[in-house]
Amino acid sequence: MNKIWLKKNDIVIVKQGKDKGKTGKVLKVFPEKQRVIVERINFVKEFIRPDRSKNIQGGIMEKEAPIPASRLMLYCDDCGQGVRLRRKRLEDGSRIRTCPKCETSLEKQK
Repeated sequence: MNKIWLKKNDIVIVKQGKDKGKTGKVLKVFPEKQRVIVERINFVKEFIRPDRSKNIQGGIMEKEAPIPASRLMLYCDDCGQGVRLRRKRLEDGSRIRTCPKCETSLEKQK
């Protein structure tokens, strides 16, 4: 299996499926399954049974489901589209992820 290139809090765009063209932030990554949970993407309905002992009302709830990482691309704000990843080595020896089209860094400032 290939290593997953996405990290938490990355902005991604969906390239396939029912949510094609939508962008969202990565909430959770499952590298062993090659899947990612993205904010407001791939909503599914979950049916919850009422439980009086836990004070749960029950009903239908919507939540995000994992989506395969192969359907996603990193989103570059400067280019305004999904881009492939390119790694660039800095003078201090560290590596950063950059956009191959506009050469801007895709790393989030902390």
